[in-house]
Amino acid sequence: MNFTNTRTSVKTKLATIALATLGAGAITGLAIASVTSVPANAKEMIRDVRTAIELRLPKTPITSLNCEGFGGLCEVVSKKTLFYIDERARYLFVGRLYDMESRADLTAAKLLELNPELLVAKPGRSDVGAQPGTIGSSKPAQNVPIGDLPAAGAIHWGNKAGAKLVVFSDFNCGYCKRLTGELIKARVQVEERPISIFGEKSRKTAEAVICARDPEKALHDAYADKPVKAKKPCDTAGLDANEAFARKHGFGGTPVIVRASDGAVIEGYRSASDIRVFAGQTKEAAQ
Repeated sequence: MNFTNTRTSVKTKLATIALATLGAGAITGLAIASVTSVPANAKEMIRDVRTAIELRLPKTPITSLNCEGFGGLCEVVSKKTLFYIDERARYLFVGRLYDMESRADLTAAKLLELNPELLVAKPGRSDVGAQPGTIGSSKPAQNVPIGDLPAAGAIHWGNKAGAKLVVFSDFNCGYCKRLTGELIKARVQVEERPISIFGEKSRKTAEAVICARDPEKALHDAYADKPVKAKKPCDTAGLDANEAFARKHGFGGTPVIVRASDGAVIEGYRSASDIRVFAGQTKEAAQ
């Protein structure tokens, strides 16, 4: 495929560099040689990037290739492996890609899509700015005694007729925000307990929500990045209790979901269908 009558075809260039690099099988840190001609449109670019990968990594099947929304990079999925390559088909790398504006871990979101059972809220592996050990860093307990928690420090919302879940969250956690939407879809009853994984900023937001005239509305406003103001100073000792409980039972990230009926624990973002299964939600309650 020629872009001009005088330029050497991209495919020929890639074939030449591939012959010089036969045997390169690992993808981590791999640099693909420069392609000087940039395709005229997205469709041609996708085709050229795919050609580059197929020539350089002939044993790596390409499940999907997406070059939009990654700041000039292309997202490449090979079965359940994820890596990135630049639009000029020069550099290839494996690592975590973050959107600093939305505070979203794009890599974790895609890996979760590829493998729904992946736990993405471990210390140092959740949202940007997470500080491992702020709450706890040991392996979390499989079951916890939620009866030890005081009534204070909780925001109750959701379907009052649904199965009850206790959710430990941080208002600055992108996965907690996404989980809220899935909890709504799952039609469960939620007892949300904020913990400050992201430090002082998270604590101030949690205090404002707890002390708001309508804590449920304040909670959803906080996740929507709307300003939340406390109606007046109030007792925030319940937040201290939440954090002490999380630390005691090894919760190192957010969200953490606890089944109220038996204290069973799962970590990380989950889909509405997974939440319903975990909660033992009946069809009647979910409707």
